[in-house]
Amino acid sequence: MFRLQDVTFETQNKTILSPTSLSFEKGKVTSLLGHNGSGKSTLIKMLARQQQANQGHILLDEQPLSELSAKEFALKVAYLPQHPPLTDGVKVRELVRFGRYPWKGLFGRYSAQDEEYINQAIEQVGLTHMQDRFVATLSGGERQRAWMAMLLAQKSECILLDEPTSALDVAHQYELLALVRELNQSLGLTVIMVLHDINMAARFSDHMVALHSGNVLASGTPDELMRQDVLHKIYGIPLDLFVHPESGHAISYIR
Repeated sequence: MFRLQDVTFETQNKTILSPTSLSFEKGKVTSLLGHNGSGKSTLIKMLARQQQANQGHILLDEQPLSELSAKEFALKVAYLPQHPPLTDGVKVRELVRFGRYPWKGLFGRYSAQDEEYINQAIEQVGLTHMQDRFVATLSGGERQRAWMAMLLAQKSECILLDEPTSALDVAHQYELLALVRELNQSLGLTVIMVLHDINMAARFSDHMVALHSGNVLASGTPDELMRQDVLHKIYGIPLDLFVHPESGHAISYIR
């Protein structure tokens, strides 16, 4: 869906992302991994058109990203930043309705079809019984579900998530990523997300990309990255692996 050709990003004479060429497959879940400052959030912001590459080209369905209108881009891509805007005084249904904004503009009227999309999105994340509650009163996991519903209401083909689990405990991280995976499989959504937990990434991703100091160190399936030599190269510490007896997934741990 996305294709990067020798893309770089620099700021204040510092290279954040070295020349990078990558492809992100449509209909798959791809996780970006790496230390803080590795370039993963910069990369996803460039995909979201929040930052512009200094050099190189980013293509979306083989069209230059810069040539798409705002509405054309919104039809393809929805983005949730690491720190979403404050939602004081906003109810769940109102937040989800913002997902229809790219199609309506500031003074556009919402149709019955818009309301149906909003209903569907709220139901898909399991918040129908909470749609009249204020977002600020929700738990962290419920709040992230509300933001996910807003993205779904936009009816885009791809969603970009920048550290969606960073403020959640382990149980809610698992719950949210299981939801993301379910939506990917049931709706055919393309998902690209930044994660810190490589075990969670391996459990819920089709493809993983590991960055370090602005360079791609490894790219491949979870089985290809969940190897001791690869993990040591990514994190710089010795990690052991064991295979979960029920799921069959490899899990890493510090020796």
